[in-house]
Amino acid sequence: MHFICVRSSEFNRIIHHLNYFRTQIACSLRKMSKESVTTEFHCNIGAMRAKYHDESDTFTEEDLVGKDPISHFQKWLNDAVKCDRIMEANAMCLATANRNGVPSARYVLLKGYGSDGFEFFTNYNSRKACDLEENPQAALTFYWEPLKRQVRIEGKVEKLSEPESDEYFSSRPKVSQISASVSKQTSLVASRDAMLREVEEFAKEVENSDLKRPKHWGGYRVIPNSYEFWQGQSNRLHDRIRFRKLQENEIIDENLTHYGDGDWVYERLYP
Repeated sequence: MHFICVRSSEFNRIIHHLNYFRTQIACSLRKMSKESVTTEFHCNIGAMRAKYHDESDTFTEEDLVGKDPISHFQKWLNDAVKCDRIMEANAMCLATANRNGVPSARYVLLKGYGSDGFEFFTNYNSRKACDLEENPQAALTFYWEPLKRQVRIEGKVEKLSEPESDEYFSSRPKVSQISASVSKQTSLVASRDAMLREVEEFAKEVENSDLKRPKHWGGYRVIPNSYEFWQGQSNRLHDRIRFRKLQENEIIDENLTHYGDGDWVYERLYP
């Protein structure tokens, strides 16, 4: 008799995937049986469930690196960078909404952060940029699955200065500069081949010259008014600690809300 040694984390991952595939097969069979009757389709994936941290590994107020949120964000980001199972620790979901409140979300890369905010770059004609022109508020979410952690950040948004955008653009590889210069982000294009022809033609034009940042491309800074640090628990009693700005003339209940550094306060939320 032969035995295979599998780490508990890998075993849980295998079970999670088996449950997913079992659910997909069942959904496909149900869909096939209904295709002759209706085009409606619904797949119940409630059986998909992964283990998070156990009760011996919780996230409490005593675990905070400091009493300001940026210090703890830096600690968690560094943990994610060091984790070899996370390819891009700086990937974040950016959520925006237009003047009518219609939301949209997409992943972008964080390119700078500090006490002044979180920076990313994009095409100023993109949907996200149009949303921000109409409604300069945004939400960011980082999710580091192997660590079972996420950070949510909300705040107002401002454009970076032209020198700041110029500096980052000049640091990019030339192929990335060419792509940013040519792309009419979110506009229609006939085909990938048509897009590549545009890129090739422009690349030939600038082959022997340095590229300047196009006016339609640059950076933004999200200036936080709240952070939420979340760590998953297998019993679903997840740990959530929120930092937020103290409101003018606000009187807090110090049993629930605690003073942090500057004008920050922090508090625990029910999961």
